[in-house]
Amino acid sequence: MNALAGKIALITGAGTGIGRAAALLFAREGAAVVLGGRRQAPLDALLQEIEQAGGTGVRLAGDVGDEDFARALVQLAVSRFGGLDIAFNNAGTLGPLQPTPEVSREAWQAALDTNLTGAFLGAKHQIPELLRRGGGSLIFTSTFVGHTAGFPCTAAYAASKAGLVGLTQALATEFGAQGVRVNALLPGGTDTPMAREMNASPESLAQVAQLHALKRLAQPEELAQAALFLASPASSFMTGTAMLVDGGVSVQRG
Repeated sequence: MNALAGKIALITGAGTGIGRAAALLFAREGAAVVLGGRRQAPLDALLQEIEQAGGTGVRLAGDVGDEDFARALVQLAVSRFGGLDIAFNNAGTLGPLQPTPEVSREAWQAALDTNLTGAFLGAKHQIPELLRRGGGSLIFTSTFVGHTAGFPCTAAYAASKAGLVGLTQALATEFGAQGVRVNALLPGGTDTPMAREMNASPESLAQVAQLHALKRLAQPEELAQAALFLASPASSFMTGTAMLVDGGVSVQRG
């Protein structure tokens, strides 16, 4: 039996990277998927791929920092599929990669709006529907950056993503008794368009790979498998966790 048979799963940042891989995997595992992303064209292509493989889904383009979009995604899940069982708040941005004194207030705020406030707004509207279904799984994509390791010129990224760990813990304690599990997924270096934006040359990517105990970057599909674990009954006694799936970058020294 498929791990998510009969479930409805909402995924933000679904147009690319980890979100795209998770959407394909969740659909293969039986979930009806609600796809959110900033750009329409990648969502259209993803939905077509899911449907051609026999899956079911809908998509909506918008900005996760907009509360109306967060509300609309949940309403879409309810109107098309009858509810919501899983929410994977995965959308994120690198923000300004600059020395901190050079970061503008506007750039700082934009990173927080997407990475932290966007996740909060998603959860705000997702949790009532999860509760109506008797519980469910709420997942945030954080990172090891700002949690187990620091890097220069990443203040907005690190701070906003680290905030998701605190949000995870708070929501886990607030809604655990009602059957809602809340966990954060903390990837290591993953071969996504965002990683290539941060490390523009093959040499830079190779250096990042060497920071990991496994001496390589993850593929998005590997992180999707970890998200599937958190979404599925296999993790039924896990909540409030910052789950490192980081290839050993947090323990590697030298």
